[in-house]
Amino acid sequence: MAVGKPMQRVDGVAKVTGKARYTDDFSMPGMRVAKFLRSSIAHGRVVSIDIGQASGLPGVDGVFTFKDIPKTVFATAGHPFSMDPGHADVADRQLLTDHIRYQGDEIAVVVAENELTARKALALIKVEYETYKPLVRMDDVLADDAPEIHKRTRNIVKEHAYVAGGDWQQAKEESDHLIDGCYETQVVQHCHLENHTAYAYMDDLEHIVIVTSTQIPHIVRRIVGQALELPLSQIRVIKPYVGGGFGNKQDVVLEPMVAFLTLKLGGVPIKLRLDREECMVGTRVRHPFRVKLQVGVQKDGTVKLINFDALSNTGAYASHGHSIAAAAAAKAHYMYPRAVYRCQARTIYGNFPAAGAMRGYGSPQMTYAVDCAMEDAARSLGMDSVEFRLKNAVRPGDMNQIGKRPIMSPGLMECIEKGKQLIDWEKKRADWPASQSGPVRRGLGMACFSYLSGTYPVCVEAAGAHLVLNQDGSVHLRVGATEIGQGSDTAFAQMAAETLGIPFAGVHLVSTQDTDVTPFDTGAYASRQTYVGGQAVMRTAQQLKKKILDYVGLITGMNSQDLDILDGNIVVARTPATAVMSLQDVALDAYYDKNRGGQITAEVSYKTRTNAPSFGCTFVDLEVDVPMCRVRIDEIFNVHDCGVVINPLNAEGQVHGGMAMGIGAGLFEVLMIDPDSGRIYNNNMLDYKVPTIMDIPDLMAAFVETYEPTHPYGSKSLGEPPVLSPAPAIRNAILDATGVAINELPLNPKTLFKHFKETGLI
Repeated sequence: MAVGKPMQRVDGVAKVTGKARYTDDFSMPGMRVAKFLRSSIAHGRVVSIDIGQASGLPGVDGVFTFKDIPKTVFATAGHPFSMDPGHADVADRQLLTDHIRYQGDEIAVVVAENELTARKALALIKVEYETYKPLVRMDDVLADDAPEIHKRTRNIVKEHAYVAGGDWQQAKEESDHLIDGCYETQVVQHCHLENHTAYAYMDDLEHIVIVTSTQIPHIVRRIVGQALELPLSQIRVIKPYVGGGFGNKQDVVLEPMVAFLTLKLGGVPIKLRLDREECMVGTRVRHPFRVKLQVGVQKDGTVKLINFDALSNTGAYASHGHSIAAAAAAKAHYMYPRAVYRCQARTIYGNFPAAGAMRGYGSPQMTYAVDCAMEDAARSLGMDSVEFRLKNAVRPGDMNQIGKRPIMSPGLMECIEKGKQLIDWEKKRADWPASQSGPVRRGLGMACFSYLSGTYPVCVEAAGAHLVLNQDGSVHLRVGATEIGQGSDTAFAQMAAETLGIPFAGVHLVSTQDTDVTPFDTGAYASRQTYVGGQAVMRTAQQLKKKILDYVGLITGMNSQDLDILDGNIVVARTPATAVMSLQDVALDAYYDKNRGGQITAEVSYKTRTNAPSFGCTFVDLEVDVPMCRVRIDEIFNVHDCGVVINPLNAEGQVHGGMAMGIGAGLFEVLMIDPDSGRIYNNNMLDYKVPTIMDIPDLMAAFVETYEPTHPYGSKSLGEPPVLSPAPAIRNAILDATGVAINELPLNPKTLFKHFKETGLI
């Protein structure tokens, strides 16, 4: 048995010993370096650009501006291709631009023999700008006299509205109380360990090879083809080890440019690597949200209606655009599915770095609004926070109000009960005074979340796997799904071992994806890997196992239906099992017998047509130092219903990482953008306050295992959910401690001071 066991990661040793090779570890003879020239203003146009001196600098191979690029406008979002043109991503990007939309926009690129020469050349380029008013504040973007950032009415990317779950007016009339709030979240950066890097070369007169740190190699191939108007067969994308992405690498950022440059320069290898300052502004950030939310409740605490009015800012370019707001609102429905939902959502442009996918895909912003509002509703009724959530939480028999799909394995109530016990909620409630005074005050808080396990039915969910029986009786597994640090390779190896009946050590997984040879998969996003990729792995393993047993029947004359594989040996499937032969003997016969057999392989491409929601909650016990406007977390628990836990060790690591990110966004992180100039103040790791090990408390992970019947091993999503609920739980605990409801993030000393001062606390 391999599933459910705390197996060591298949890539663990290579990564901790430094043997794992990432994109930037590779080089080629004659490789050149490319560097972008970025705008110094946030909004305007290039009036003139002089590249003469830069082009003449010794060691410079070429300088290209917006005048030299293909005129194709393309979308960069890492979504599967849509057969419905109305569902296509917004195409608003070119390789370089003369219309500046944020400070750091790419207006030229230099190729040189080394980075020092490239930087010298950049300094020699002379640019003259025509400046426009930067639009950073949401109200400025929507003003009647606001200049167009793109050719869109009132700078709106997209918008939608719907009512789900019943009669809205009736639900409003049945509500005894209507609680209104406005909740705002900030711009944050992914800060993955490995910066964006890619290189490209031509291996003959036609074929472009791109090696890149990406979450979506097959989608990169398609988008590069679209951007350069080339057939996909001319493009090959290779993904080595990836040092984290968190959604930032679910966007095509560098790959079209390196492909363009190698085409322009005769196939020479060209590497484009962003430094940390460039990564902070020149890749993607998280969308800031403003959510006006109304909750209608009855006197007994029953939630009758939830009304979203969400405004999301996608920054300078659409990237994932309105899909973030749409997905966030939809995923929130699963938590409290018996209410009537009304949603109005808009996504707008703004003159700051483009916002794209980031861990949680809009759900951290929407979860913050929803569960802060739920806390406010509970307090308005005088109800205990836990009891209010339990009264309204999803339970067996409920269904999603939008898609009318039954919720098969809801474990939220069990998660809440477990979190309540772990934090010792009732005892602390009984022991702590009802109201507190003094400089240091303690608070308890909680928040819930729901999330999905993929993107179906909005997008196609395809995954592929290929298995080969090796001559020593082990197997090689190749999957299209990308390992980016989340542990999916290990989970797939466990699933293959479980289904085949061989030891975990007998599964060798090829971690590198290569679009010329790897099975098709859309990539690592939407917490889909284990749920969607696992479907293909299981079916491929079943197919390989059948072929092996059929071949043993051919060798021995036995009925293959009477046989099984147990711990790497062929056995007669009865109790006690009787050994027939080893898997290695089967493999040797298949490879080398002169009259029968051949290499035994299996391959499956499978489209998943289900999407299971996972659930969970965060409980936090903290102290607020009121005069210092400082928060210290004493205890924090994340409790998760992710179905059957495939690897407990890996699952705990996932939760710890997500909790740290959630605490960072809740208490520390914000990309600071001047609202009047669009200038970015803290695009570096000194001034951008990512929490360190000294800032993060002990992190406690717990699980409630349900069995999800739509997955072959009963599993559901886990990658993104841990980041969703820490911030609202912290906010609710601060409210509990101080009586001050703070509806904006981050909850850093600056924010706390403002609200404590306004309410007279200091």
